[in-house]
Amino acid sequence: MIPNQWNAQQANSIQEGVDKLVYRSNLIGSDRRVCNWGGGNTSSKGTVQDFRGRDVEVMYVKGSGSDLASMKAQHFTGLRLDDIVPLFEREEMPDEEMVAYLGNCMIDAKAPRPSIETLLHAFLPFKHVDHTHPDAIISLCCADNGKELAREIFGDTFVWVPYIRPGFTLSKMIAQGVLDHPNPQLVLMEKHGLVTWGETQEECYNTTIEIINRAAQYIEDKAKQKPLFGGEKLQAFSSEQRKHLVSSIMPAVRGAVSDSKKMILTFDDGDDVLAFVNGTDSAALSQVGAACPDHLVHTKMKPLFIDIAPDADDVDGLKQAVIEGIHQYKEEYRAYFERNHQEGDVMFEPAPRVILIPGVGMINTGKSHAMSLVSGALYHRAIAVMGDATALGEFVSLSESESYNVEYWPLELYKLSLAPAEAEFSRQIALITGGAGGIGSATARRLVSEGAHVVLADLNLEGAQKIADELNEAFGPNRALAVKMDVTNEQLVSQAFADTALAYGGVDVLVNNAGLATSSPFDETSLKEWELNMNVLGTGYFLVAREAFKIMKQQELGGSMVFIGSKNSVYAGKNVTAYSSAKALEAHLARCIAAEGGELGIRVNTILPDAILQGSAIWNSNWRNERAAAYGIEPDQLEEHYRKRTTLLVNIYPDDIAEGVAYFASSRAAKTTGCMLTIDGGVPAAFTR
Repeated sequence: MIPNQWNAQQANSIQEGVDKLVYRSNLIGSDRRVCNWGGGNTSSKGTVQDFRGRDVEVMYVKGSGSDLASMKAQHFTGLRLDDIVPLFEREEMPDEEMVAYLGNCMIDAKAPRPSIETLLHAFLPFKHVDHTHPDAIISLCCADNGKELAREIFGDTFVWVPYIRPGFTLSKMIAQGVLDHPNPQLVLMEKHGLVTWGETQEECYNTTIEIINRAAQYIEDKAKQKPLFGGEKLQAFSSEQRKHLVSSIMPAVRGAVSDSKKMILTFDDGDDVLAFVNGTDSAALSQVGAACPDHLVHTKMKPLFIDIAPDADDVDGLKQAVIEGIHQYKEEYRAYFERNHQEGDVMFEPAPRVILIPGVGMINTGKSHAMSLVSGALYHRAIAVMGDATALGEFVSLSESESYNVEYWPLELYKLSLAPAEAEFSRQIALITGGAGGIGSATARRLVSEGAHVVLADLNLEGAQKIADELNEAFGPNRALAVKMDVTNEQLVSQAFADTALAYGGVDVLVNNAGLATSSPFDETSLKEWELNMNVLGTGYFLVAREAFKIMKQQELGGSMVFIGSKNSVYAGKNVTAYSSAKALEAHLARCIAAEGGELGIRVNTILPDAILQGSAIWNSNWRNERAAAYGIEPDQLEEHYRKRTTLLVNIYPDDIAEGVAYFASSRAAKTTGCMLTIDGGVPAAFTR
């Protein structure tokens, strides 16, 4: 049941008009059982003064592209009712003409484009109107006997409107149905949703919640009489088994679903998802069609259901089944497009947005982590609707042609065209070792600022988490992930990449940056010091690069590795034999991987910085004192010493190295591999020869 969240004290403190409409809308959108992400719309009518001081009857309605849960006053659009209401007398009005007309009715040209269902709100003779997509109502409207059941629930107080795509005709049908009804209290839109109204904001909200709960209670009583999804066909694997299976197959799945553009993947094994994928009837039920037109844009007409009983120990078998399923899905989608396309239509990516695996859960895809979660969130709603609809009768959906017309609706395509161009690293996943340090954190900020999702891997998990939290606060949830990694521990390295695959699907960019430094005369260099440098800077770089290489190879999407070497990679420094030798190893390791990875599109390049003192754990250790002693100066004189020895007389900062990483990882360096780039201000002794 949906709780009524209206707080009279809080509502009374809010000014009447748009501000209270925001309050009402946010309450509605806060419960996804009431309204889908990005879906539904609300409106309020009232009087405002125009730019000449005249009283004008205006309707404020949700702007296109916003979400009821989070929208603010600036996301609503005001339109002059005197210009809109006369349209009711028209017989028809094409979408493009209607959109252009409504644009001329706006009281503020800078406001967002009004919802496509604006006329639905304008034509109804009520001050406040809600249009929502509640699970309970959609279930009723997607049951084959829904109209008959609605009479049992609502008596003769509802208007039933057959399915038709939103626009002028639907708006007029709804208004006419309400006008012709002797006692209308709600509108049920077949396969679509609910329309309710009220003379006050509170009355409108209360009516919406009350109507939904009447349907929900009816369904709850009916559901007790039938096993959910035909009963359990098999049991879910343990949480550890599910995560192991998914993290193992994710890179290959990501490669298979990334056609012209890479996709970000998320995994979901919520209780409702597991109940559905393990249901006896679920394989067939999932293929009936979308539960609501609003879902189609993000979930496609249907998901990919892997109709097998997987073995928890057979990673390769599951991977093969999912990859074959994706290829078959894409062929079927291309055929669906060919059967239904109109002249000028351009096919979207044919891969599934939702992949359902019995015993395991759901994999979702999207252009970002956030959009992948949207696909998943909407399929949660679809699961709820299918469960409730089958408790009532038989679940029915849009026809194929109706589904296509929603998915390729010109107004939806226009909305997509308004989206800003994708940034350089959009859809890409970067793993950065030493992510908590100066270079690592600067690189993370640089890549995220251009669209990347980043994984900050560090032995200092607390420091990495702090950077991840900062990035998520600045750029949005789940753009950064912190994982603990000891680069010398093969198991921990493997686990960090498994965590990355589980979180995002794979990896596109590796920044091999974790490090340390020691200093001592050669004859005083202990075996312990030598092995420490070799383990971290040699073996560590090898283990991390090898794991990244495996994932990039599985994805078949190419990739970029950037090694953070040192001036000492090519310069034989005094009293740093162990460090310099290990750094030289790194540079040659990078070239070896570049030679082997070229045919796979995996590029490997190295940056040779010098003396990055800012934010560095290395330079805040005894290394600073050791290097100062080697030069015969005080530790606080080091920064100036390093500046003066450069040809350009400059200091080098973490952001300078981050810029180099961004170049090597970007499309601008698409034809560069096996390269070493010095970013040291010009130290003649380290000029490459």
